[in-house]
Amino acid sequence: MNLKKHLNNTIFKIVSQAADELGYETYVIGGYVRDLLLNSNEPKDIDFVCVGSGIELAQKVKSILDTESKVQVFKNFGTAMLKHNDLELEFVGARKESYRTDSRKPIVEDGTLEDDQNRRDFSINALAIQLNASHFGKLIDPFNGLKDLENKIIRTPLEPNKTYSDDPLRIMRAIRFSCQLNFTIEEKSLKAITENANRLNIISQERITDELNKIILSKIPSKGFKLLFNTQLLHQFFPKMVELQGIEVIDNKGHKDNFYHTLKVLDNISQESDSLWLRWAAILHDIAKPDTKRFEEKHGWTFHGYEFLGSKMVPKIFKSLKLPLNEKMKYVQKLVRLHLRPIVLAQEIVTDSAVRRLLFDAGEDIDDLMTLCDADITSKNPEKVKRYLENFKVVRQKIKDVEERDHIRNMQPPISGEEIIELFDLKPSREIGLLKSAIKEAILDGEISNNKDEAHDFLIEKAAEMGIKPKR
Repeated sequence: MNLKKHLNNTIFKIVSQAADELGYETYVIGGYVRDLLLNSNEPKDIDFVCVGSGIELAQKVKSILDTESKVQVFKNFGTAMLKHNDLELEFVGARKESYRTDSRKPIVEDGTLEDDQNRRDFSINALAIQLNASHFGKLIDPFNGLKDLENKIIRTPLEPNKTYSDDPLRIMRAIRFSCQLNFTIEEKSLKAITENANRLNIISQERITDELNKIILSKIPSKGFKLLFNTQLLHQFFPKMVELQGIEVIDNKGHKDNFYHTLKVLDNISQESDSLWLRWAAILHDIAKPDTKRFEEKHGWTFHGYEFLGSKMVPKIFKSLKLPLNEKMKYVQKLVRLHLRPIVLAQEIVTDSAVRRLLFDAGEDIDDLMTLCDADITSKNPEKVKRYLENFKVVRQKIKDVEERDHIRNMQPPISGEEIIELFDLKPSREIGLLKSAIKEAILDGEISNNKDEAHDFLIEKAAEMGIKPKR
């Protein structure tokens, strides 16, 4: 097959010229070729492999481009990178690899294009297009990757047990590509993935989590999680999520399977938002249910306080998965802690005070919280779903009305601690905190409006009750 007409970007002509001047067989390979053949958006990073020095080829391309960009050289790996406009170009010499059982870092030697394609993870990523002028646009496909693209199959070039055992990160990549591209992992590969699941212990958690996040950001992330669960991979690095799976029955009363419920919530969220951290909130919203599960004769299965315990578990889970322990973690914690509040409001008469408190606690994340609550409705009873969604509309309208009137979201006290000190001639003390808190509670309860005049009058009264008089 000749793909000359698809190589529209002028960079390919320039690499072709550089390759011919150096006398190197040169190919574009991997993800760029795969996505080109899938008619996907062209990626901004392009991998070139040459039978020769990738570093020399990069330097030659730079000289032809006459660009200010510097060639980044990674001598240990024999690779070089060059940025050109919005493209990131990587050049490497063809190589063959061998592995030790205790490391995914290969022993590398110079090799042929065939050696280089043999070391690739999947047949669809081993496709190469020649760039030399004599064969410009010729597709090199030794493992029927083109057929696998057409049949939507993930398959390894070599024997799958060897491919996955040599570099177990490929296990996660197989599931990630299956999820992103909506491809099926062929049977022998799936069996080899399960057999090599415990090989993940030689992979750093950062690399595993990077692949996991790509699965989470795919269109239907539940597909990836089901594969991770069924192949025992999830058990290796996220046992807390595995604990959600299963149904226990006592006295003919069972609870829902919280693992599959969580996946449904995650898919629902993914239809509404591309936010990785909102998706993580969906994954963790019920994470404490196994730890809080109790059977009570009167009520059946209960999970009292699971949202509070779940929010306390978030930092430990983020730490174990090497996720960021910063504002993103706090955002997830907040949504896990608050996710029942709008549901409770939707079941009861919605008071202004309850809405003000929800707005105050959720702040700028109130819209994401409501999106999570919508996603959490996974009942198979259409009438129940309809009723919940109608109730949520009422809650949303109430939130809008209260916010327009009272400006509670991210509320700053109308009277500051410094002003209280000045007004009563106090030294920094517990009383100042109590007075500030009293103003906040009075606003949230609707006793006073969120403005300085009413807050001032309330403050004078409250201080008098505490035996504190304004200075004269």
